[in-house]
Amino acid sequence: MRSSHNRERRPEQGRPTKKTLKTKPVLVVLGLLLAGNLLWFIAWLIPNGPSGGNEEVASVDGNPITREDWLVAMEEQYGQETLLELVNSKVMETAAKKYDINVSEEEIDLELALIRSAQDASDSSLQALNGEVQRQKIRSQLILDKVLTKDIVINDDEIESFFKENQALYNIPTTYRTRMMILPTADEAKSAVKELDNGSSFDVLARERSLDSASASLGGDIGYITSQQENMDPAIIYAATKLKAGEWSDSLNLEDGRIAVVYVEDVAEGKSFKYDQVKDHIKRELALEQLPQSVSPEAFWKEFDTEWFYSE
Repeated sequence: MRSSHNRERRPEQGRPTKKTLKTKPVLVVLGLLLAGNLLWFIAWLIPNGPSGGNEEVASVDGNPITREDWLVAMEEQYGQETLLELVNSKVMETAAKKYDINVSEEEIDLELALIRSAQDASDSSLQALNGEVQRQKIRSQLILDKVLTKDIVINDDEIESFFKENQALYNIPTTYRTRMMILPTADEAKSAVKELDNGSSFDVLARERSLDSASASLGGDIGYITSQQENMDPAIIYAATKLKAGEWSDSLNLEDGRIAVVYVEDVAEGKSFKYDQVKDHIKRELALEQLPQSVSPEAFWKEFDTEWFYSE
C-alpha cells in the first residue's frame, strides 16, 4: 500500500419497492452541487485590490490573459447558474426562518450516507465537491422539502411499515471514495506508481494517462464504492477495501485483461440507522410522494420579494 500523506489532500415519484433506495430529495441536490463549488471558485478569483484585474494569469505567444479576462469568461459560462444557486440558497434560509424550519447535522449526515450508498460507480454527481458546499446544498434541499410537506399528515403506522419493509436501506456499508487509472501495460502501471511515490498527483496522472476516458476526465474519480458492489471489477474493490485514505495500490490485473492503479481518497465508515433516526426522513419521503408535482425554490421568489441580475 502506498501513501500520499506528504501531498496536499483535495477538499468533492411513487413509493419505492424494497430494493429501491429512496433518494428523491438528495438527487435534486446533486444537480446543484457543482454550481456551488463554481461560486466559491469565482469568489476566490475576484481581485482583492484595484489593480488585481490586470494581473496576468497566462500568456500565449507573448499575448497576456489577465485575471479580468478570466473572470469575464467564467461569468459568461457559469454566472447565471451560479447566481441562481446562491439566490435559491438565500431564499431557502429565509423560508426556514419564516416557517420555523430546523435542519440538524444528523439529518444531513443521513442524507449524505444515503447518497454514498446509492451512488452508481459511473455517476459523477459527487465528483470534485467541497464537503461544506455539499452539506449546504443538502441543507437547502431539506428546508425546501420540509416547507412543502409541513402540512401533510402521515400516520405512524405507515412510517413504521415502510421501515420494516425497507430496513436494509438504512444499513449503510462502509464506502470508499476511489480513483483509478487504466494503463496499457504492467510496466506503465509500475511507472505511474513510481511517480506517485515521488509525489506526483494521482488526479493529474489519471487525466494524462488513463485509458478509461469517462473517469480520466474526472481525474480518475469513480465515486464511492462498497465491498459488495456488483458492477465493479473485484480486483478494484479488493484493493480499495484494503487501502487507507490517501493510499494507492500497486498495479492490478483486471478481469478484462487491463491494468489498473487504484487510489482511495476517503473512507466513510458504515453505519446502521435505527427507526428513531430515520422516522422523520421516511415521513418526509412519503409526504413528498403526495405532491402533485415537483417544486423548486423559485416558487418562493415572489413570496420573499426576490430580484436578481438576470431578471428581464
